[in-house]
Amino acid sequence: MSSTTTLQKADGTAGEPSGPQSSDGLKAGLKNRHLSMIAIGGVIGAGLFVGSSGGIAKTGPAILISYALVGAMVVFVMRMLGEMAAASPNSGSFSAYADRALGRWAGFSIGWLYWFFWVVVLAVEATAGAVILEGWVPAVPQWAWALIVMAVLTVTNLGSVASYGEFEFWFAGIKVVAIAAFVGIGFLAVFGVLPGSDNPGAGFAHLTDSGGFMPNGWGSILTGVLMVVFSFMGSEIVTLAAGESEDPRRAVTKATNSVIWRIGVFYLGSIFVVLTLLPWNDKSIVEKGSYVAALDSIGIPAAGQIMNVIVLTAVLSCLNSGLYTASRMAFSLGERGDAPKAFAKVNRRGVPTAAILGSTVFGFVAVVFNYTNPDTVFSFLLNSSGAIALFVWLVICLTQLRMRKILQAEAPEKLTVKMWLFPWLTWATAGMIAFVIGYMFFDDANRKVVMLSTLVAAAVVLVGFVLDRRRKTSLTP
Repeated sequence: MSSTTTLQKADGTAGEPSGPQSSDGLKAGLKNRHLSMIAIGGVIGAGLFVGSSGGIAKTGPAILISYALVGAMVVFVMRMLGEMAAASPNSGSFSAYADRALGRWAGFSIGWLYWFFWVVVLAVEATAGAVILEGWVPAVPQWAWALIVMAVLTVTNLGSVASYGEFEFWFAGIKVVAIAAFVGIGFLAVFGVLPGSDNPGAGFAHLTDSGGFMPNGWGSILTGVLMVVFSFMGSEIVTLAAGESEDPRRAVTKATNSVIWRIGVFYLGSIFVVLTLLPWNDKSIVEKGSYVAALDSIGIPAAGQIMNVIVLTAVLSCLNSGLYTASRMAFSLGERGDAPKAFAKVNRRGVPTAAILGSTVFGFVAVVFNYTNPDTVFSFLLNSSGAIALFVWLVICLTQLRMRKILQAEAPEKLTVKMWLFPWLTWATAGMIAFVIGYMFFDDANRKVVMLSTLVAAAVVLVGFVLDRRRKTSLTP
């Protein structure tokens, strides 16, 4: 995968190669430990820490089923994506695969939609981080903190892919240690062997003693699915990052094979601990947040501040990865002629400077709108990107159905990772995702999100079709 090539500087002039390069010109600067931690940390977003309380309040203990259902979808989607990425590592990942399997219009559409999703996430996470930082240093206004955070991580990404990997290694490491410690301490408290614990009521009885396991009925499980599905977005980042590693096939294979235990431990394990330490309808879960409430219940001092540090780490990790992901998708689109050509140029360090800056500028603008027009412009950006994660997963399913046939015909030896029970499980996963999208139209809290997201997606797809048609017309003699 790695080779030494002559690169182009951001100004278009030739530059000397700087270390091993991936086949598309990006520097293969990510080490195996970086990829491993990116893969583990990719499924632990800030949404797990701050969003789980709402799902518990709406669904009760049955939120475990909601997490399990969404977790299963992610496992299957990652297996499909792993199959394609192991066979053909590419910085454009599923967008590049859709380009080949479904048509230029598909690669264009899903690539730009995914880029749009992440640049909006940049603004959301920058604001979330700013809220925490302002609480610690109120002399600096919230908007200034948001811009500072964005600027620092932009500089990090502009440095080299290795600097991104190193930052993410430590960010993800803190998240992993925090969740592992939470689960470990929680289980000790549940079994009554935690020294100094003052929660004698903790135990498995909490799963059924407040109205049963499903106090709000079967329908609440679907409501829970809609509330937790977006906290899983980001697991696919490792397949984009693999293109800049020294051994992408090994990295992708390892990441996709470990996704089951990662989701099991970090999501199901931690939520299970919360539900066994406290009754699901305990007011503190909503007031303080599920993890803070659980830590308080067993007498962990300064639980709120500890969780603020962990959430800030998760926010910075999401920002770091979001900027990386958006820039690499923009780079891939530029390479394929679906974005400005400047996005496809890399500097002496193998970094796509224009793609990073272009993504950052949009993120900065979105941050400004979050403070100047939160109920109009930013609300539109937020809602119109909300369901794109599901669209991406659905396209991955449809792409894998076609790519399997292409790979079997052209290079069957590259199918080192295979989707289970193909094609039946692929179709079943696509059906599950389509059902969730359809259900959103009937859910009051999500109807606006899915409608705006669908309109934006339809507009982008239309542009993709028009451009594809023009290209074919221009090539016709």
